[in-house]
Amino acid sequence: MSDLPNSWIETALTNLSTIEMGQSPDSRSYNSEGNGLPFFQGKAEFQAVFPEIRKWCSEPTKVVERGDILLSIRAPVGPTNIAPEKSCIGRGLAGIRAETGVNQSYLYYFFKNIEPWLSEQGTGSTFAAISGQFVREISCPVAPAAEQTRIVAKLEELLSDLDAGVAELKAAQKKLTQYRQSLLKAAVEGALTAQWRAKNTPSETGAQLLERILTERRARWEAKQLAKFKEQGKTPPKDWQKKYPEPVKPDTTELLELPQGWVWASLDMLGEIASGVAKGSKIGADLEVREVPYLRVANVQRGFLDLSEVKTILATERDISELTLKAGDVLFNEGGDRDKLGRGWVWRDEVADCIHQNHVFRMRPYLPEILPEMISHHGNTFGKTWFQNAGKQTTNLASINMTMLRMFPVPLGPADEQRELLAQLELQIEQIVQQEQAVELGIKQSVAQRQNILRAAFAGELVPQDPTDEPASVLLERIRSERAAQAAKSKPRGRKPKGAA
Repeated sequence: MSDLPNSWIETALTNLSTIEMGQSPDSRSYNSEGNGLPFFQGKAEFQAVFPEIRKWCSEPTKVVERGDILLSIRAPVGPTNIAPEKSCIGRGLAGIRAETGVNQSYLYYFFKNIEPWLSEQGTGSTFAAISGQFVREISCPVAPAAEQTRIVAKLEELLSDLDAGVAELKAAQKKLTQYRQSLLKAAVEGALTAQWRAKNTPSETGAQLLERILTERRARWEAKQLAKFKEQGKTPPKDWQKKYPEPVKPDTTELLELPQGWVWASLDMLGEIASGVAKGSKIGADLEVREVPYLRVANVQRGFLDLSEVKTILATERDISELTLKAGDVLFNEGGDRDKLGRGWVWRDEVADCIHQNHVFRMRPYLPEILPEMISHHGNTFGKTWFQNAGKQTTNLASINMTMLRMFPVPLGPADEQRELLAQLELQIEQIVQQEQAVELGIKQSVAQRQNILRAAFAGELVPQDPTDEPASVLLERIRSERAAQAAKSKPRGRKPKGAA
């Protein structure tokens, strides 16, 4: 750093503090019963002011005292916390204790100031890390002791106000999320259009619409079967229509009562459901393939598509013909973490010639009167719990199968009301999104403001200098003298020569 006030000095961290590099104790000494000292390794233990105690160590090696600074030195590098009590630290941490005359909180805030810089300093092929030598040589601006106290007091005042503001923004963020869910729930259950329903008479009921859908469903099946017979050069056998697979009916036993004119339908009734291409599946040597984009589970989020990275796959022309997504396809995730089952959104031709992975199901509505966004909103609200209860759990993965997806119950209202409902919903969601963006911007600005405050603090710009303060150079000289005296005191005396009096 440069242009520091005259009373300040810049020096290596090792000249200001005692630094204890962590070392992992014998794994047999770990326990979760509270025996011994708290044990901190690093990584996820930097979320709060005081880290959460998850392990204890009965035979500690490297020990820090209560209030010592804990610096994460490996994967991730830079996050800083405070030891809540005397503790054992592993190889992922360094413990830092300020020397007498150096304000411990001043040193802590210094590390919060350089966290972004430290995060870029790690090296290593397996994981990023910084060495003990690097930590000791970190350059630190030192204010006079009295000014350190003033800086800490001002930082705590400003950052406390900033934290309160961020807490309010996050509370607003949470309320907006809850309101969004309540709004979606009201929409898919018909509550949002209650007033519209009281003033308007739809041209057909949900039950009548469902009858038209089922008629179209059967007509498409028959057309597909006839095309298959023709391709094979066969005459359709007698009573071939009787092999029509009737749609799965929804189990309405514990479902809520829908508004008048609405009806429960299964997903199987409303559209064609298909799985996608399996990555790594064997393709015959005689089949031609070409590279096309395809959607993965990571692309299909709850209520939106993340298309920041769309990968490609080699597929046959048959797979491409059958699996290319079309505008209006409703997407559902088949597997992953349990809370991600069934999440999805609607495809609107964002990427040309795009197919989908077998872990992403596609539902293609039979009629345009079926609004895919309404089905997806329902899947992301009511469906979130339904899929979690219906899904299958293995050791590391939860999943739903196509049989279960076909049974998914969907509320179907009159087409006129569905269109009105979606129009109202989109308007209100747009307003929510604008508020969410404003809150997110406020949080980002708060993060930037925090760094600006910390930068000003360690540039000597946060509080005024007092010419009567003892310069930092005198403080540093006193620390050196005290260390030298302590070293001389602890140095063992030599033996007296034989014969000496």
